[in-house]
Amino acid sequence: QPWLVSALAAMYLVCVAADGGTVRVRFDLEKLDGKEGKTGCFVMEVHADWAPLGAGRMMELLDAQFFTNVKFFRVVPEFMAQFGISGDPAVSAVWREKTIKDDPVLQTNQRGYVSFATSGPDSRTTQMFINFVNNDFLDKDGFSPFAQVVRGMEVVDHIYAIGEKPVQSK
Repeated sequence: QPWLVSALAAMYLVCVAADGGTVRVRFDLEKLDGKEGKTGCFVMEVHADWAPLGAGRMMELLDAQFFTNVKFFRVVPEFMAQFGISGDPAVSAVWREKTIKDDPVLQTNQRGYVSFATSGPDSRTTQMFINFVNNDFLDKDGFSPFAQVVRGMEVVDHIYAIGEKPVQSK
């Protein structure tokens, strides 16, 4: 598999692989289970055929090196792990108004699938989440998966849960 090494280091993004139109992104994680020194990685495969606008936004974020030092900020066991807010207020301000329209939901929100978070119709920006379980109830609300964790989901399962309880309809 040809790997293109990125200049990014920190959270998470280490490299991107391109293979016949498929893009794979490797994220390196620290503090799994909230423990210093416990590390791991996962690989996300981006699918433009599932959600072209969402996949396009992911590529924009990668090109902008957005994920440097980005952390998971909302982790709800048996639901999802959310990330995509820059720790730099200036970077967050730039992306806040760069919303993209919703993609039709062509895949279901199942374990390991990745969707953008929204605050309503056509409001996606940079926040995304990885489903821990089958969350197909999110499909009707327009959460369109654009990627899938293809390696390391067992690592994702060890992202430290901060215990936030979302208000979501089931």
